[in-house]
Amino acid sequence: MRIVVALGGNALLRRGQPMTAENQRENVRIAAKALAPISTDNQLVISHGNGPQVGLLALQSAAYKEVEAYPLDVLGAQTEGMIGYMIEQELGNLLSIEIPFATILTMVEVDPEDPAFDNPTKPIGPIYNQEDADRLSNEKGWIMKPDGKHWRRVVPSPEPHRIFELRPIHWLLEQGTIVICAGGGGIPTIYDEDGNLSGVEVVIDKDRASALLAFELEADLLILATDTDGVYLDWGTESAKMVKKTTPYEIEKYDFAVGSMGPKVEAACDFVKRSGQRAVIGALTDLEAMVNGTAGTQFTIE
Repeated sequence: MRIVVALGGNALLRRGQPMTAENQRENVRIAAKALAPISTDNQLVISHGNGPQVGLLALQSAAYKEVEAYPLDVLGAQTEGMIGYMIEQELGNLLSIEIPFATILTMVEVDPEDPAFDNPTKPIGPIYNQEDADRLSNEKGWIMKPDGKHWRRVVPSPEPHRIFELRPIHWLLEQGTIVICAGGGGIPTIYDEDGNLSGVEVVIDKDRASALLAFELEADLLILATDTDGVYLDWGTESAKMVKKTTPYEIEKYDFAVGSMGPKVEAACDFVKRSGQRAVIGALTDLEAMVNGTAGTQFTIE
C-alpha cells in the first residue's frame, strides 16, 4: 500500500516548548517510532509541518542587521533539509540499513492571483504575549492574530497547484525508498512575467499540499497526523464528540477552526473526493491503528 503521512507541527515541537534542536530531535525520535511499524510493508511518503521552525529562522535572520533578511521561501527550503535530515536519521536508527531514504527539496506552484495573498491566515513562529505581538507588529510590519490565549505571526497561505518534483518522487518510491518531501507544504514558487520560476513570501498549508501529493502519487491512504485522536464536533465544550467515520459530504456540513482542524478536514475531503481512496485524521501515536482502520477519524467516499 502506498501511504502519505503528513506530520503536524506538534509532532516536531509541542505547543509552548522551547525551539531547541534537542527538543525537536526528541520529538522526531518519537515520530520515528510511530512511523517505523508502517514503513516495512508499505511504500511510505512523509511530509511535515514547519511553522515554528520557519518562524524561528525568520527571527534569527532578522536579528542580523548586516544583510537583508532571507525571504520565507529560502527559509522554508532550509527547514525541509533540516527536518528531513532528522527524520532520515531517527528512522534509519530503527529500520534495516538496507532501506534507503531521500529528502526532496520540493517546489510547489501557487497562483500569484490567489485571494489568500490579501488575507494572511497561516501561523508561523513562536507564540507571543500581546505586548510582544504589538511591538513586533510595529517594528517589522508583521500581521499578528490571536492563537488561543496568545498571539502568532500570520502570512498568506495560497492553494498548491503543482508539485514540480513529482517524477523523481515516483522514481524513488519505485526503488523502495522512503521519501520525505513537501515539508511545510513545499517551497512556494510562481512563474514570473518572463516565465521564470521565482520564490514567493508565503507558506503553503502542508495538509493541502499533502492531499495534492497523495492524489498525484495515486496513494492508497492519506494520514494527517496531529496531537488529537480525531476530529471532534463541538470541540472545547462538554458536548464534544469525536467523529469516528464520515464521508466528505457529511463532514462538510460542519465548521472547523481555520487555523487548526479546518485545513485538515478540507484536505482529507479533497483527497477522498478526487481519488476515491481513504484518508484519516488522528494522533501520531495511533498511526498503525489508523492504517488498519481502527483509530482516528476515517474518511471514505461512501
